[in-house]
Amino acid sequence: MTGLPHLAARVFNTPLLIQRAKLEVILGVLAPKFELQTLPAPQMGPPGPVPPPTLPTQNGIFVLPVHGTLVQRTVGLDALSGLTSYQSIARRLDAALADESVHGIVLDIDSPGGEAAGVFDLADQIHAARTRKPIWAVANDAAFSAAYAIASAADRVLLTRTAGVGSIGVIALHVDQSQSDTNAGLKFTPIHAGARKNDGTPHGPLTDEARNSIQTEVNRLHELFVLTVADQRGLSAEAVRKTEAALYFGQDAINVGLADRLGTLSDAVQQMHTELDAAARLPFLENPTMSTPDSTAPAVVDLDAARVQARNDALAIAELCELAGQPQMTATLLAEGVTPAVARQRLLAAKADSAEITTHLSPTTPLPSTAMSLDDNPLINAVKARAAAARKER
Repeated sequence: MTGLPHLAARVFNTPLLIQRAKLEVILGVLAPKFELQTLPAPQMGPPGPVPPPTLPTQNGIFVLPVHGTLVQRTVGLDALSGLTSYQSIARRLDAALADESVHGIVLDIDSPGGEAAGVFDLADQIHAARTRKPIWAVANDAAFSAAYAIASAADRVLLTRTAGVGSIGVIALHVDQSQSDTNAGLKFTPIHAGARKNDGTPHGPLTDEARNSIQTEVNRLHELFVLTVADQRGLSAEAVRKTEAALYFGQDAINVGLADRLGTLSDAVQQMHTELDAAARLPFLENPTMSTPDSTAPAVVDLDAARVQARNDALAIAELCELAGQPQMTATLLAEGVTPAVARQRLLAAKADSAEITTHLSPTTPLPSTAMSLDDNPLINAVKARAAAARKER
């Protein structure tokens, strides 16, 4: 039981980004272990050496697992409690970004959430990494609270038919074990300097000052959570707040903007591979002169207008297919070399009887904007890297 006191200290009197049902399970495990009495200080030695992460890939796609309860550091509790640390996820992400054999990353998420500490830094890291390689997330079968903060940072969010996302909220619990102390014949007398030093003690009721202090921090973290999701998912902050930390499943999650489409982990891996493979076959990506020039190159580069237009069209077609809920058609349309206008008509024809497609992709709907710098597009960057690797092999 040497690790449980440390786990308990990270559950009580601290804000958590975790699904309520999972929190009840954790409390059910901890309460009988300690009989809600005083917790001895955990024995924590220095962490051992971290082995380099292994990166098995499927067709150049690395699947990064995000499973179990999430914490900033595990301090050796992984095997005991099924924890995953933000630090370990970040290490594997960095390794995948640095590995030239990895062309894309899929986050395999099955987690109720966990600690607030560290999750937003990881979400920012994932969001920034999207400019280097495409990153998708799959709720397989749960991406709640802190796990959803991670998922929302990806380029796309998929969920299985039985999966859920959301729980965009913060919770903190205080346990008053004074009655248990009395029953055990124990009386705790705090001796401290600083009026607030004993706030949140489990050996007495929560004072109004302590409650207000914890509530203020919960509110602050909730606003940070809301703004993070709003920014990463392209939603308004008000729309995210209106979810009120509810759980959303299947099509409902897509309707409120928390996910992009239904799909399995295998679907995501195959679709990303298909899109990268199709784009890699386009002529403009086989031209080494399209790579970023070095500092010695002339300031003005004469780019062929047709090649630039081809890149714009490829991005527009990929976005149209995603918007139409037909991402599997991307490879076919790119291979046929059709224009975005023709692609839109093909998509409309394929889904002529669908109310959803006529609502979101009518003939008068403007083509997706390509104003974003193509050099910052993760799909294009990944395809360029893949094409360069193929040239080296030749």
